[in-house]
Amino acid sequence: MINTNQNIVPHLWFDKEANDAAKFYASIFPESRITNVTTLQATPSGDSDLVSFELWGQEFMAINAGPFFKFNPSVSFMVNFDPSQEKDASEKINKVWNKLSKGGSVLMPLDKYPFSDKYGWIQDKYGLSWQLVLSNPEGEDRPTILPSLMFVGDKCGRAEEAIHFYMSIFNNSKQGLIARYPQDMEPDKEGTIMFSDFMLENQWFAAMDSARDHEFNFIEAISFMVKCETQDEIDYYWDKLSAVPESEQCGWLKDKYGLSWQIVPREKDEMMSNNSTQEQISRVTQATLKMKKIDLNGLQKAYRS
Repeated sequence: MINTNQNIVPHLWFDKEANDAAKFYASIFPESRITNVTTLQATPSGDSDLVSFELWGQEFMAINAGPFFKFNPSVSFMVNFDPSQEKDASEKINKVWNKLSKGGSVLMPLDKYPFSDKYGWIQDKYGLSWQLVLSNPEGEDRPTILPSLMFVGDKCGRAEEAIHFYMSIFNNSKQGLIARYPQDMEPDKEGTIMFSDFMLENQWFAAMDSARDHEFNFIEAISFMVKCETQDEIDYYWDKLSAVPESEQCGWLKDKYGLSWQIVPREKDEMMSNNSTQEQISRVTQATLKMKKIDLNGLQKAYRS
């Protein structure tokens, strides 16, 4: 089922491959389609395509915006194949794994692990990371695709703190499962988060700590768009989340863990859709480029002028 009220949307930054990648992902997962492609003219990266698409009922957005950021496994997407919901779930996980594997690299082989009869972690040909898991049919219901955050380097050990921080900001939030590292799992510290999931705005996320020697951290390649109804809502999320003033631009911010968010008016979806003229889209784009925090009234004026 498509989530028509999704308030937090993953946003993927590509150099030039957003259109191809969206088509590729939509060909792999059920209930998937491209919903809109808009060209943004005269951005700092030149003309950029903004691609809206759905994967297995979940909204995503992607942009072609130049070779500035490369995906890494600090943010991945967990895909649940639930035998109680999906006929032939074990076969489906194999098919999806094989398609994502082409041109990609394996981070953890598709195999049996203590936590799942079938699990694998793959980086696809675009560099995006996916964790495929055969879910326990007796467990609680979870969405088919959910973002997973890995806290590494100087952020390792702060996953639990971050979960509570995010749950204090967003409505309709709750803690899900928590599995902690036991003793003798060095370099991971006993009691830190081996796996946890949590809900924000009725959407599930996962998080974990990893003390291993990773050469990556959260970057702008994957951000989370928070769709707001009013300027007050934009102001609220901006004030609560923004912690790196030099990263504030065009509605983008970084929080104290380095994770990137975009605080945007829901109305902007319609402004930037194919229902608008190219002139309207260009005016809204240029107005956005001049802003740090989004001024909804300013966008509305640019759209109507």
